[in-house]
Amino acid sequence: MLLMQPRTHLAFCTSVIQVTATDADDANYGNSAKVVYSILQGQPYFSVDPETGIIKTALPDMSRENREQYQVVIQAKDMGGQMGGLSGTTTVNITLTDVNDNPPRFPQSSYQFSSPESAPPGTPLGRIKANDPDVGENAEIEYSISNGDGSDMFDIITDKDTQEGIITVKKHLDFENKVLYTLRVEATNTHPDPRFLQLGPFKDTALVKISVEDIDEPPVFSRPWYLIEVDEDAKEGSIIGQVLAQDPDVAKNAIKYSVDRHTDLDRIFNIYSGNGSLFLSKPLDREETPWYNITVIATEINNPKQSSQIPVFIRILDINDHAPEFANYYETFVCENAKAGQLIQTVSAIDKDQPPRGHKFFFELVPEFAVHPNFSVVDNKDNTAGIMTRRNGYSRSKTSTYLLPIIIFDNDYPIQSSTGTLTIRVCACDSRGNMQSCSAEALLLPAGLSTGALVAILLCIIILLVLVVLFTALKRQRKKEPLIISKDDVRDNIVTYNDEGGGEEDTQAFDIGTLRNPEAREESKMRRDVIPETIFQIRRTAPLWENIDVQDFIHRRLKENDLDPAAPPYDSLATYAYEGNDSIANSLSSLESLTTEGNQDYDYLSDWGPRFKKLADMYGGEDSDRD
Repeated sequence: MLLMQPRTHLAFCTSVIQVTATDADDANYGNSAKVVYSILQGQPYFSVDPETGIIKTALPDMSRENREQYQVVIQAKDMGGQMGGLSGTTTVNITLTDVNDNPPRFPQSSYQFSSPESAPPGTPLGRIKANDPDVGENAEIEYSISNGDGSDMFDIITDKDTQEGIITVKKHLDFENKVLYTLRVEATNTHPDPRFLQLGPFKDTALVKISVEDIDEPPVFSRPWYLIEVDEDAKEGSIIGQVLAQDPDVAKNAIKYSVDRHTDLDRIFNIYSGNGSLFLSKPLDREETPWYNITVIATEINNPKQSSQIPVFIRILDINDHAPEFANYYETFVCENAKAGQLIQTVSAIDKDQPPRGHKFFFELVPEFAVHPNFSVVDNKDNTAGIMTRRNGYSRSKTSTYLLPIIIFDNDYPIQSSTGTLTIRVCACDSRGNMQSCSAEALLLPAGLSTGALVAILLCIIILLVLVVLFTALKRQRKKEPLIISKDDVRDNIVTYNDEGGGEEDTQAFDIGTLRNPEAREESKMRRDVIPETIFQIRRTAPLWENIDVQDFIHRRLKENDLDPAAPPYDSLATYAYEGNDSIANSLSSLESLTTEGNQDYDYLSDWGPRFKKLADMYGGEDSDRD
């Protein structure tokens, strides 16, 4: 099977492909190896040369647009094609490839679109498409506006994916100006084939009509912005300018004006709502604010939703309302050994006003000091002046300070002037004119120390005093850390209980055996409230016998604590619950009694004296109660 792709629009007898068959027989033996070709399938579109096997077109002007795929079956037969010859076949699939032999064509001659007059530039209005039966790049089309009265108002772009022309708005539309536009749109092939140009122009045109729809538009100002200049001395209520807007619609609705107060928080300006005239509500000061930027809003009275705004720039023009003054504070001194005509200071001036021709200042002494015996003022004609000495030598002891009043005035209209007083101190200087000391410093620093040195010394003293105070405060607040920090102290303490005991029947409150047997407390235990530095061997004490005296028992315990190196180095109170021996009453507890309450005789309690009278009355009177 063979695949062949000849170009479309083929002429008659155009060669397509050649097929070749081979025969294994001996070509020198008769016609056994002579092969003859014939076509079994593919007529009447193709034919084959019987001897060469070349396949040719059999019809003129074969077009891909009519039919693209063909299948041709070729037979090769030996013996020269005679009866009895052997044959074989092959299939050739032929596909006609495309050429640009078809121009684009619009399916209709005219199109109709509409657009609201408020559509912004770039808004798409509709699509048109010219058909081209070709495929691939042969079907690519470029759209353009050839002529028409709307060629400057609209534009057309080509969609490369769909090969459509998109009509868009190019400029702002105005229904009141023009209602209908006509365009001539042209579609052209971008890759024409020169072989087929004789078939005609490869382009087509269509008529496009666009109608503009009227909508209610907001007011339009006469300018994109306004610049108003006003003198800073303008009176309140004076009109400084006007803005103008109108309704562009046919209805010509009335307009009212207002100032956006977000741009004029101080309410310096206001506007007449009927005619748009701006006027002042407060006085102006150029030196404080030279420019104002406000926004004016125009709104249709019948439709408040339709409004527009415009910026208004207000420039405040300067007038000469400020007097010049010294540019700096001058610390001027004159040496005691100064000579006449010596320059001791150069002064300059500033002015808050800004005259259009620039500043020009003049300096002179006040009339009362027109002829000063000590100093003079020389105007340098460059907005500066020099202070000159008029005599030789000055004395600190006689006059330590001179006051020199100077008049400064400008040349603008109206002329403004001010008087500045220059303070001149008399100082001691070296031979080169460098200041050594003045009268005030000489009194404060007789030892020759400078102000900076005194300040440094004073700071050092203050720092030392602060350190001493801090150290003293910390030392007073320091407390001795107690040896016992934990609340769970295990050492012996005196504890007072106010609870009344249960008498002889209470056998659960405490272990009375401890009171009866002192040897149970002989085992020495390590202290838990302090940690000894060295672990000592547990000391074993000699057991106590039953008849030991209480005083001897306490002395033994005291001696053991004095000799115990693990005991705390402070006085402590130890309580030992040992009631002693040789009591004539023996034990008062019933725990060791062998008799019961029924056969007890308590008459002997009356013989013990007044201390046991209460007890004798309680137990001795039971027999009478039972009787």
